[in-house]
Amino acid sequence: MTELCFATNNRKKLEEVSQMLEGKYKLLTLQDIGCHEELAEDQDTLEGNSRQKAEYVWQNYNINCFADDTGLEVAALNGAPGVYSARYAGPQHSDTDNVQHLLQNLEGKEDRSARFRTYITLYLNGQEHQFEGIVNGRITTEWQGDKGFGYDPVFVPEDYNHTFAQMSSAEKNAISHRGRAIQKLVAFLKAQ
Repeated sequence: MTELCFATNNRKKLEEVSQMLEGKYKLLTLQDIGCHEELAEDQDTLEGNSRQKAEYVWQNYNINCFADDTGLEVAALNGAPGVYSARYAGPQHSDTDNVQHLLQNLEGKEDRSARFRTYITLYLNGQEHQFEGIVNGRITTEWQGDKGFGYDPVFVPEDYNHTFAQMSSAEKNAISHRGRAIQKLVAFLKAQ
């Protein structure tokens, strides 16, 4: 079984990706490889952040790995929070703080269209590969559902009437931005 390190400390992301890999790969965490330092995310693009994290793990731990960065881009906010999605409400953020900040900034705005975008950078035997996943949708005016994490309770994907937080993991993973990027990653790995 191929070993891959997923360069994240986010347990919910790890669980989500593990389900999508369906046991075909042995997914290692940063802890599993002895990486206890916080990985920098100081680039100004999602692509740059995912590359920065994966490259760091490859260069310092010499293990095949992938890293992701995800942003919520809201049309009425000129693409914000974007690359700053995880810390939208400030450095001492929580998911709840970020969602509340987003809803406050959207008060009175008619256009609630948004998209989630995930970039994954894979370092496989020293070679870099990138995969993108996008899902379009809209932001609700109030919280709906208690599953998922991040902005899931306020994001309704295109062609659906309920938020990511109201979906089962399987339903969300089949259509989500991260799911789409992971599907491209898995297809690439299978072709190797």
